[in-house]
Amino acid sequence: MEIIQGVWEVIVSIFANSGYAYFFTADGGYKNFIMLLMAFIFLYLGIKKGFEPLLMIPIAFGMLLANIPGANLAVQYHDLEGFRDLIAGRMINEATGAVCTPGLMDFLYFGVKAGVYPPLIFLGIGAMTDFAPLIARPSSFILGAAAQFGIFFTYVGAILLGFAPNEAGSIAIIGGADGPTAIFVTSMLAPGLLGTIAVAAYSYMALVPLIQPPIMRALTTKKERSVVMGNLRPVSKLEKILFPIMVTVIVSLLLPDAAALVGMLMLGNLLKESGRTERIAKAAQNELMNIVTILLGLSVGATTSADSFLNFNTLKIVALGLIAFCLGTACGVLFGKLMYIFSKGKINPLIGSAGVSAVPMAARVSQKEGQKENPANFLLMHAMGPNVSGVIGSAVAAGILLTLLK
Repeated sequence: MEIIQGVWEVIVSIFANSGYAYFFTADGGYKNFIMLLMAFIFLYLGIKKGFEPLLMIPIAFGMLLANIPGANLAVQYHDLEGFRDLIAGRMINEATGAVCTPGLMDFLYFGVKAGVYPPLIFLGIGAMTDFAPLIARPSSFILGAAAQFGIFFTYVGAILLGFAPNEAGSIAIIGGADGPTAIFVTSMLAPGLLGTIAVAAYSYMALVPLIQPPIMRALTTKKERSVVMGNLRPVSKLEKILFPIMVTVIVSLLLPDAAALVGMLMLGNLLKESGRTERIAKAAQNELMNIVTILLGLSVGATTSADSFLNFNTLKIVALGLIAFCLGTACGVLFGKLMYIFSKGKINPLIGSAGVSAVPMAARVSQKEGQKENPANFLLMHAMGPNVSGVIGSAVAAGILLTLLK
Protein backbone atom coordinates (compact mmCIF):
# COMPACT_ATOMS: atom_id res chain seq x y z
CA MET A 1 0.00 0.00 0.00
CA GLU A 2 2.82 2.39 0.80
CA ILE A 3 4.31 1.80 -2.65
CA ILE A 4 0.95 2.47 -4.32
CA GLN A 5 0.44 5.58 -2.21
CA GLY A 6 3.93 6.79 -3.04
CA VAL A 7 3.36 6.28 -6.77
CA TRP A 8 0.03 8.09 -6.53
CA GLU A 9 1.65 11.04 -4.74
CA VAL A 10 4.29 11.27 -7.48
CA ILE A 11 1.57 11.26 -10.17
CA VAL A 12 -0.41 13.92 -8.30
CA SER A 13 2.73 16.03 -7.86
CA ILE A 14 3.62 15.78 -11.56
CA PHE A 15 0.09 16.82 -12.57
CA ALA A 16 -0.01 19.67 -10.00
CA ASN A 17 3.19 21.12 -11.47
CA SER A 18 2.19 20.58 -15.10
CA GLY A 19 0.62 22.99 -17.51
CA TYR A 20 -2.60 20.97 -17.46
CA ALA A 21 -3.24 21.88 -13.82
CA TYR A 22 -2.89 25.59 -14.64
CA PHE A 23 -5.98 25.44 -16.86
CA PHE A 24 -8.09 24.69 -13.79
CA THR A 25 -6.73 27.48 -11.60
CA ALA A 26 -8.67 30.64 -10.74
CA ASP A 27 -5.96 33.08 -11.92
CA GLY A 28 -6.72 33.05 -15.64
CA GLY A 29 -5.76 29.59 -16.83
CA TYR A 30 -8.79 29.55 -19.14
CA LYS A 31 -7.22 32.43 -21.09
CA ASN A 32 -4.26 30.27 -22.03
CA PHE A 33 -6.67 27.57 -23.15
CA ILE A 34 -8.49 30.08 -25.39
CA MET A 35 -5.19 31.21 -26.90
CA LEU A 36 -4.21 27.61 -27.62
CA LEU A 37 -7.50 27.16 -29.46
CA MET A 38 -6.77 30.31 -31.46
CA ALA A 39 -3.32 28.96 -32.32
CA PHE A 40 -4.95 25.76 -33.62
CA ILE A 41 -7.31 27.84 -35.77
CA PHE A 42 -4.45 29.85 -37.29
CA LEU A 43 -2.49 26.64 -37.92
CA TYR A 44 -5.54 25.26 -39.72
CA LEU A 45 -5.84 28.40 -41.84
CA GLY A 46 -2.16 28.30 -42.75
CA ILE A 47 -1.89 24.56 -43.44
CA LYS A 48 -5.31 23.61 -44.77
CA LYS A 49 -6.45 26.88 -46.38
CA GLY A 50 -3.03 28.19 -47.43
CA PHE A 51 -3.52 31.65 -45.86
CA GLU A 52 -0.01 33.22 -45.96
CA PRO A 53 1.44 29.89 -44.74
CA LEU A 54 5.10 30.96 -44.73
CA LEU A 55 4.42 33.35 -41.87
CA MET A 56 1.02 32.26 -40.59
CA ILE A 57 2.33 28.84 -39.52
CA PRO A 58 5.42 30.13 -37.60
CA ILE A 59 3.32 32.88 -35.96
CA ALA A 60 0.62 30.40 -34.95
CA PHE A 61 3.21 28.00 -33.55
CA GLY A 62 4.85 30.85 -31.65
CA MET A 63 1.40 31.65 -30.22
CA LEU A 64 1.06 28.00 -29.24
CA LEU A 65 4.42 27.94 -27.44
CA ALA A 66 3.83 31.30 -25.72
CA ASN A 67 0.64 30.08 -24.09
CA ILE A 68 1.81 26.74 -22.73
CA PRO A 69 1.83 27.36 -18.95
CA GLY A 70 5.23 27.00 -17.34
CA ALA A 71 7.16 26.69 -20.61
CA ASN A 72 8.65 30.21 -20.28
CA LEU A 73 8.39 30.75 -24.04
CA ALA A 74 6.37 33.98 -24.15
CA VAL A 75 8.24 37.21 -24.88
CA GLN A 76 8.61 38.94 -21.52
CA TYR A 77 10.12 42.29 -22.50
CA HIS A 78 9.25 44.90 -25.12
CA ASP A 79 11.94 47.57 -24.85
CA LEU A 80 15.64 47.70 -25.61
CA GLU A 81 16.43 48.92 -22.09
CA GLY A 82 15.36 45.51 -20.79
CA PHE A 83 17.91 43.82 -23.03
CA ARG A 84 20.71 44.47 -20.54
CA ASP A 85 18.84 42.36 -18.00
CA LEU A 86 18.15 39.83 -20.75
CA ILE A 87 21.87 39.33 -21.38
CA ALA A 88 22.50 39.10 -17.63
CA GLY A 89 20.01 36.23 -17.45
CA ARG A 90 17.67 38.09 -15.12
CA MET A 91 14.79 40.34 -16.13
CA ILE A 92 11.47 41.77 -14.96
CA ASN A 93 8.26 40.40 -16.50
CA GLU A 94 6.39 43.50 -17.70
CA ALA A 95 2.98 41.89 -17.18
CA THR A 96 3.44 40.63 -13.63
CA GLY A 97 6.42 42.61 -12.28
CA ALA A 98 8.06 39.35 -11.17
CA VAL A 99 11.74 38.58 -11.61
CA CYS A 100 12.07 35.87 -14.25
CA THR A 101 14.60 33.96 -16.29
CA PRO A 102 14.77 34.88 -20.00
CA GLY A 103 13.52 32.22 -22.40
CA LEU A 104 14.40 31.31 -25.98
CA MET A 105 11.83 33.68 -27.49
CA ASP A 106 13.17 36.63 -25.51
CA PHE A 107 16.47 36.29 -27.33
CA LEU A 108 14.87 35.71 -30.75
CA TYR A 109 12.59 38.71 -30.20
CA PHE A 110 15.57 41.03 -29.99
CA GLY A 111 15.84 40.80 -33.78
CA VAL A 112 12.32 42.23 -34.01
CA LYS A 113 12.74 44.96 -31.42
CA ALA A 114 16.11 46.06 -32.81
CA GLY A 115 14.58 46.32 -36.28
CA VAL A 116 16.73 43.57 -37.81
CA TYR A 117 14.28 41.00 -39.20
CA PRO A 118 11.88 43.20 -41.26
CA PRO A 119 14.65 44.89 -43.31
CA LEU A 120 16.18 41.48 -44.02
CA ILE A 121 12.76 40.30 -45.21
CA PHE A 122 12.68 43.35 -47.49
CA LEU A 123 16.11 42.38 -48.83
CA GLY A 124 14.68 39.04 -49.91
CA ILE A 125 11.54 40.63 -51.34
CA GLY A 126 13.65 43.04 -53.38
CA ALA A 127 15.69 40.15 -54.79
CA MET A 128 12.45 38.51 -55.97
CA THR A 129 10.74 41.65 -57.34
CA ASP A 130 10.65 42.87 -60.92
CA PHE A 131 10.18 46.63 -61.04
CA ALA A 132 9.94 46.70 -64.85
CA PRO A 133 6.12 47.26 -64.93
CA LEU A 134 6.54 50.25 -62.62
CA ILE A 135 9.45 51.67 -64.63
CA ALA A 136 7.50 51.19 -67.88
CA ARG A 137 4.52 53.11 -66.48
CA PRO A 138 5.73 55.57 -63.78
CA SER A 139 2.16 56.80 -63.28
CA SER A 140 1.66 53.58 -61.31
CA PHE A 141 3.40 55.40 -58.47
CA ILE A 142 0.22 57.47 -58.09
CA LEU A 143 -1.87 54.36 -57.48
CA GLY A 144 0.65 52.92 -55.04
CA ALA A 145 0.64 56.21 -53.13
CA ALA A 146 -3.15 56.52 -53.22
CA ALA A 147 -3.60 53.13 -51.59
CA GLN A 148 -1.66 54.39 -48.57
CA PHE A 149 -4.30 57.04 -47.77
CA GLY A 150 -6.21 54.39 -45.86
CA ILE A 151 -3.33 54.36 -43.37
CA PHE A 152 -3.69 58.04 -42.52
CA PHE A 153 -7.50 58.01 -42.42
CA THR A 154 -7.38 55.10 -39.99
CA TYR A 155 -4.79 56.90 -37.88
CA VAL A 156 -7.34 59.65 -37.23
CA GLY A 157 -10.01 57.05 -36.43
CA ALA A 158 -7.73 55.29 -33.94
CA ILE A 159 -7.02 58.60 -32.19
CA LEU A 160 -10.76 59.24 -31.90
CA LEU A 161 -11.21 55.80 -30.31
CA GLY A 162 -8.79 56.72 -27.56
CA PHE A 163 -5.51 55.17 -28.72
CA ALA A 164 -2.29 57.09 -28.08
CA PRO A 165 -0.65 58.59 -31.21
CA ASN A 166 2.11 55.95 -31.30
CA GLU A 167 -0.46 53.15 -30.96
CA ALA A 168 -2.69 54.74 -33.62
CA GLY A 169 0.24 54.85 -36.04
CA SER A 170 1.00 51.17 -35.45
CA ILE A 171 -2.64 50.21 -36.00
CA ALA A 172 -3.01 52.34 -39.13
CA ILE A 173 -0.01 50.76 -40.87
CA ILE A 174 -2.05 47.54 -41.17
CA GLY A 175 -3.76 49.30 -44.09
CA GLY A 176 -0.58 48.98 -46.15
CA ALA A 177 -1.13 45.19 -46.27
CA ASP A 178 2.57 44.69 -45.63
CA GLY A 179 3.36 42.42 -42.69
CA PRO A 180 7.10 43.19 -42.29
CA THR A 181 6.42 46.94 -42.44
CA ALA A 182 3.65 46.63 -39.83
CA ILE A 183 6.01 44.67 -37.57
CA PHE A 184 8.85 47.17 -38.11
CA VAL A 185 6.70 50.21 -37.25
CA THR A 186 4.96 48.56 -34.29
CA SER A 187 8.23 47.32 -32.77
CA MET A 188 9.39 50.94 -32.74
CA LEU A 189 6.19 52.70 -31.70
CA ALA A 190 4.00 50.29 -29.70
CA PRO A 191 5.77 46.97 -29.03
CA GLY A 192 3.06 45.90 -26.59
CA LEU A 193 0.63 45.65 -29.53
CA LEU A 194 3.00 43.72 -31.77
CA GLY A 195 1.33 40.30 -31.59
CA THR A 196 -2.17 41.64 -32.25
CA ILE A 197 -1.10 43.88 -35.13
CA ALA A 198 1.04 41.19 -36.77
CA VAL A 199 -1.77 38.64 -36.63
CA ALA A 200 -4.26 41.18 -38.02
CA ALA A 201 -1.91 42.30 -40.80
CA TYR A 202 -1.14 38.81 -42.05
CA SER A 203 -4.76 37.72 -41.71
CA TYR A 204 -5.95 40.54 -43.95
CA MET A 205 -3.13 39.92 -46.42
CA ALA A 206 -4.32 36.32 -46.67
CA LEU A 207 -7.92 37.46 -47.15
CA VAL A 208 -7.16 39.82 -50.06
CA PRO A 209 -9.13 37.64 -52.55
CA LEU A 210 -12.20 37.87 -50.30
CA ILE A 211 -12.00 41.50 -49.14
CA GLN A 212 -11.03 43.37 -52.30
CA PRO A 213 -13.44 42.15 -55.05
CA PRO A 214 -16.68 43.53 -53.50
CA ILE A 215 -15.03 46.95 -53.06
CA MET A 216 -13.68 46.89 -56.62
CA ARG A 217 -17.08 46.01 -58.11
CA ALA A 218 -18.91 48.58 -55.99
CA LEU A 219 -16.68 51.46 -57.14
CA THR A 220 -16.42 50.66 -60.86
CA THR A 221 -18.78 50.13 -63.78
CA LYS A 222 -18.85 47.14 -66.09
CA LYS A 223 -17.47 49.35 -68.88
CA GLU A 224 -14.52 50.42 -66.74
CA ARG A 225 -13.75 46.87 -65.64
CA SER A 226 -13.78 45.70 -69.26
CA VAL A 227 -11.05 48.09 -70.48
CA VAL A 228 -8.21 46.26 -72.25
CA MET A 229 -4.89 48.00 -71.66
CA GLY A 230 -2.11 48.21 -74.24
CA ASN A 231 1.25 46.50 -73.96
CA LEU A 232 3.90 48.00 -71.69
CA ARG A 233 7.03 49.36 -73.30
CA PRO A 234 10.26 47.34 -73.00
CA VAL A 235 12.51 48.37 -70.11
CA SER A 236 16.28 48.50 -70.64
CA LYS A 237 18.90 46.88 -68.42
CA LEU A 238 20.30 50.31 -67.54
CA GLU A 239 16.89 51.49 -66.29
CA LYS A 240 16.54 48.42 -64.09
CA ILE A 241 19.97 49.05 -62.54
CA LEU A 242 19.52 52.79 -62.00
CA PHE A 243 16.01 52.48 -60.53
CA PRO A 244 16.93 50.93 -57.13
CA ILE A 245 19.88 53.28 -56.72
CA MET A 246 17.86 56.43 -57.42
CA VAL A 247 14.87 55.36 -55.30
CA THR A 248 17.18 54.66 -52.35
CA VAL A 249 18.84 58.07 -52.60
CA ILE A 250 15.64 60.09 -53.14
CA VAL A 251 13.50 58.38 -50.48
CA SER A 252 16.25 58.02 -47.87
CA LEU A 253 17.23 61.69 -48.10
CA LEU A 254 13.59 62.72 -47.77
CA LEU A 255 12.69 60.24 -44.99
CA PRO A 256 15.77 58.85 -43.21
CA ASP A 257 13.52 56.68 -40.99
CA ALA A 258 12.43 54.78 -44.12
CA ALA A 259 16.00 54.12 -45.24
CA ALA A 260 16.31 50.73 -43.53
CA LEU A 261 13.27 49.27 -45.33
CA VAL A 262 13.65 51.02 -48.68
CA GLY A 263 17.42 50.56 -48.73
CA MET A 264 17.25 46.81 -48.12
CA LEU A 265 14.41 46.42 -50.64
CA MET A 266 16.40 48.20 -53.31
CA LEU A 267 19.67 46.45 -52.45
CA GLY A 268 17.95 43.11 -52.99
CA ASN A 269 16.63 44.31 -56.33
CA LEU A 270 20.03 45.63 -57.39
CA LEU A 271 21.62 42.28 -56.56
CA LYS A 272 19.07 40.68 -58.87
CA GLU A 273 19.32 43.16 -61.74
CA SER A 274 23.06 43.90 -61.77
CA GLY A 275 23.89 40.57 -63.38
CA ARG A 276 27.08 40.34 -61.30
CA THR A 277 25.79 38.96 -58.00
CA GLU A 278 23.57 36.06 -58.98
CA ARG A 279 24.84 33.84 -56.16
CA ILE A 280 24.06 36.22 -53.31
CA ALA A 281 20.81 37.31 -54.99
CA LYS A 282 19.68 33.68 -54.84
CA ALA A 283 20.85 33.46 -51.22
CA ALA A 284 18.74 36.52 -50.36
CA GLN A 285 15.73 35.01 -52.16
CA ASN A 286 16.04 31.59 -50.55
CA GLU A 287 18.31 30.78 -47.57
CA LEU A 288 18.29 34.20 -45.90
CA MET A 289 14.60 34.81 -46.56
CA ASN A 290 13.64 31.40 -45.20
CA ILE A 291 15.73 31.66 -42.02
CA VAL A 292 14.56 35.17 -41.16
CA THR A 293 10.94 34.26 -41.88
CA ILE A 294 11.10 31.44 -39.33
CA LEU A 295 12.72 33.64 -36.66
CA LEU A 296 10.37 36.55 -37.32
CA GLY A 297 7.22 34.44 -37.27
CA LEU A 298 8.13 32.52 -34.12
CA SER A 299 9.20 35.56 -32.10
CA VAL A 300 6.18 37.64 -33.16
CA GLY A 301 3.83 34.77 -32.34
CA ALA A 302 5.47 34.49 -28.92
CA THR A 303 4.32 38.04 -28.06
CA THR A 304 0.67 36.91 -28.10
CA SER A 305 0.46 35.84 -24.49
CA ALA A 306 -3.05 35.58 -23.06
CA ASP A 307 -2.62 38.64 -20.83
CA SER A 308 -1.58 40.92 -23.69
CA PHE A 309 -3.87 39.51 -26.41
CA LEU A 310 -7.24 38.80 -24.80
CA ASN A 311 -8.69 42.27 -24.19
CA PHE A 312 -11.13 44.73 -25.74
CA ASN A 313 -8.34 46.66 -27.44
CA THR A 314 -7.62 43.59 -29.57
CA LEU A 315 -11.13 43.74 -31.04
CA LYS A 316 -10.75 47.46 -31.76
CA ILE A 317 -7.38 46.88 -33.44
CA VAL A 318 -8.75 44.08 -35.63
CA ALA A 319 -11.71 46.26 -36.67
CA LEU A 320 -9.53 49.31 -37.38
CA GLY A 321 -7.10 47.16 -39.36
CA LEU A 322 -9.93 45.94 -41.57
CA ILE A 323 -11.13 49.51 -42.08
CA ALA A 324 -7.59 50.61 -42.99
CA PHE A 325 -7.25 47.83 -45.54
CA CYS A 326 -10.66 48.51 -47.10
CA LEU A 327 -9.98 52.24 -47.30
CA GLY A 328 -6.60 51.60 -48.92
CA THR A 329 -8.23 49.41 -51.58
CA ALA A 330 -11.00 51.96 -52.16
CA CYS A 331 -8.57 54.88 -52.51
CA GLY A 332 -6.51 52.95 -55.04
CA VAL A 333 -9.59 52.13 -57.14
CA LEU A 334 -10.89 55.71 -56.98
CA PHE A 335 -7.56 57.10 -58.19
CA GLY A 336 -7.64 54.41 -60.88
CA LYS A 337 -10.98 55.88 -61.99
CA LEU A 338 -9.38 59.32 -62.21
CA MET A 339 -6.61 57.89 -64.38
CA TYR A 340 -9.31 56.21 -66.50
CA ILE A 341 -10.92 59.60 -67.06
CA PHE A 342 -7.69 61.52 -67.79
CA SER A 343 -6.41 58.77 -70.10
CA LYS A 344 -9.74 58.82 -71.98
CA GLY A 345 -10.56 55.23 -71.15
CA LYS A 346 -7.12 53.67 -71.63
CA ILE A 347 -6.47 52.77 -67.97
CA ASN A 348 -8.51 50.07 -66.28
CA PRO A 349 -9.32 51.35 -62.75
CA LEU A 350 -9.17 47.80 -61.35
CA ILE A 351 -5.38 48.01 -61.27
CA GLY A 352 -5.70 50.68 -58.57
CA SER A 353 -6.71 48.05 -56.02
CA ALA A 354 -3.27 46.48 -56.45
CA GLY A 355 -1.72 49.59 -54.90
CA VAL A 356 -1.75 47.85 -51.53
CA SER A 357 1.46 46.01 -50.75
CA ALA A 358 0.21 42.39 -50.87
CA VAL A 359 2.52 41.19 -53.68
CA PRO A 360 1.56 39.52 -55.98
CA MET A 361 -1.84 38.52 -54.59
CA ALA A 362 -3.46 41.93 -55.08
CA ALA A 363 -2.30 42.04 -58.71
CA ARG A 364 -3.79 38.58 -59.29
CA VAL A 365 -7.13 39.78 -57.89
CA SER A 366 -7.12 42.68 -60.40
CA GLN A 367 -6.41 40.21 -63.19
CA LYS A 368 -9.18 37.87 -62.08
CA GLU A 369 -11.81 40.62 -61.76
CA GLY A 370 -10.87 42.06 -65.14
CA GLN A 371 -11.19 38.70 -66.88
CA LYS A 372 -14.63 38.15 -65.35
CA GLU A 373 -15.90 41.12 -67.35
CA ASN A 374 -13.77 40.59 -70.45
CA PRO A 375 -12.02 37.25 -71.12
CA ALA A 376 -9.56 39.06 -73.41
CA ASN A 377 -8.39 41.24 -70.52
CA PHE A 378 -4.87 40.58 -69.21
CA LEU A 379 -4.19 43.03 -66.40
CA LEU A 380 -1.58 41.13 -64.38
CA MET A 381 1.55 42.95 -65.61
CA HIS A 382 -0.27 46.30 -65.58
CA ALA A 383 -1.38 45.66 -61.99
CA MET A 384 2.13 44.67 -60.92
CA GLY A 385 3.21 48.30 -61.41
CA PRO A 386 0.92 49.65 -58.66
CA ASN A 387 1.55 46.51 -56.61
CA VAL A 388 5.34 46.91 -56.36
CA SER A 389 4.79 50.65 -56.01
CA GLY A 390 2.67 49.81 -52.97
CA VAL A 391 5.65 48.07 -51.38
CA ILE A 392 7.65 51.28 -51.72
CA GLY A 393 4.63 53.34 -50.66
CA SER A 394 4.10 51.36 -47.44
CA ALA A 395 7.78 51.82 -46.55
CA VAL A 396 7.47 55.56 -47.19
CA ALA A 397 4.30 55.70 -45.07
CA ALA A 398 6.19 53.87 -42.32
CA GLY A 399 8.97 56.47 -42.56
CA ILE A 400 6.44 59.30 -42.21
CA LEU A 401 4.83 57.72 -39.14
CA LEU A 402 8.20 57.05 -37.51
CA THR A 403 9.40 60.58 -38.24
CA LEU A 404 6.31 62.13 -36.68
CA LEU A 405 5.66 59.73 -33.79
CA LYS A 406 8.91 58.09 -32.68
